[in-house]
Amino acid sequence: MVEKRVQPLARDAMAYVLAGGRGSRLKELTDRRAKPAVYFGGKARIIDFALSNALNSGIRRIGVATQYKAHSLIRHMQRGWNFFRPERNESFDILPASQRVSETQWYEGTADAVFQNIDIIQDYGVEYMVILAGDHVYKMDYEYMLQQHVDSGADVTIGCLEVPRMEAVGFGVVHVDENDRIIDFVEKPADPPAIPGKPDSSFASMGIYVFHTKFLIEELRRDAADPNSSRDFGKDIIPYIVRNGKAVAHRFAQSCVRSDFEREPYWRDVGTIDAYWQANVDLTAIVPELDIYDKAWPIWTYAEINPPAKFVHDDEDRRGSAVSSLVAGDCIISGATLSNSLLFTGVRANSYSRLEGAVVLPSVKIGRRAQLKNVVIDHGVTIPEGLVVGEDFELDAKRFRRTESGICLITQTMIDKLDI
Repeated sequence: MVEKRVQPLARDAMAYVLAGGRGSRLKELTDRRAKPAVYFGGKARIIDFALSNALNSGIRRIGVATQYKAHSLIRHMQRGWNFFRPERNESFDILPASQRVSETQWYEGTADAVFQNIDIIQDYGVEYMVILAGDHVYKMDYEYMLQQHVDSGADVTIGCLEVPRMEAVGFGVVHVDENDRIIDFVEKPADPPAIPGKPDSSFASMGIYVFHTKFLIEELRRDAADPNSSRDFGKDIIPYIVRNGKAVAHRFAQSCVRSDFEREPYWRDVGTIDAYWQANVDLTAIVPELDIYDKAWPIWTYAEINPPAKFVHDDEDRRGSAVSSLVAGDCIISGATLSNSLLFTGVRANSYSRLEGAVVLPSVKIGRRAQLKNVVIDHGVTIPEGLVVGEDFELDAKRFRRTESGICLITQTMIDKLDI
């Protein structure tokens, strides 16, 4: 990893987080909230990772563009990210799609979500713009990417993740030369271009872009004047710069933040029920791939005032216990047994119930004798006494949202339809 400059570039940068996406592949989990607002890791929301990366990198001006069902997301940011102070040259702007440019126009694409707020960006007078997706889980120091951008003289620097070549078919893929200059950018190619010297690997775009602010504004205005544009970074802005300017790839491994316990660079798109369940359950491992206990790079979030978790009863078949599990504050495990499970704030698990591989969102009540395996339970659900999930796959599929790999998403609406 390269040495940082004495004077960090991050202090003259603005992080602009694109957080307007629905995340439809998460199904009912995003019926009431945008994907960046979905809970993750026992305490946080998904967006907290991008925001924490920006803050920990030294960036003190942040804007967040919201659109789809944004109330939960906005409320979270108002509560958990309200500590920025203008007198310290800090700012945190929540930028809903509010028809500021046209009375009939919402954000038409990711580029348009920045274009419509150009005046706000200009008011801050920042030298650099770091454009971020608000729906990925990772730890990254953006200062290294800013330094590469300046040193290379690039028009745009794109954060890139090295993936097995044939797994790149679902990504935007960058084709680079031996100097990491991008010579082509293709969305979801059937035959992804390989990294020079690594025929079995490709670079997938992480949706992270660094620009000089002046150049970005010029490009956004040019794109906005193009009637054939879809107003999107990945589809329009980036391919245009690749063809007509200088685009450079930044290797995630060079700026990924890792504690002593993290062996490989960690990045996850938790955009499906399976991926969301897996990433949360992975945290219950003895040495998880993602270290959320790393105090050198904290994941900032809304810190609720809650009592500690509580475990009660100690009979042979009625013992409040948890093995290889994460249990947040204000949970009461009353004679229930947990294994490889993650419980968010305020969960009540009652006697004789058993949870294995369960991701339980806040304020869920688990009835007595419930047996739940490989489930994601939405916020505020009341699980009836004696409910069994994870044993009869056909019955599960009729009652709940069951994936092909056997993970069941459970919502209150699904519970209300049960004939039990």
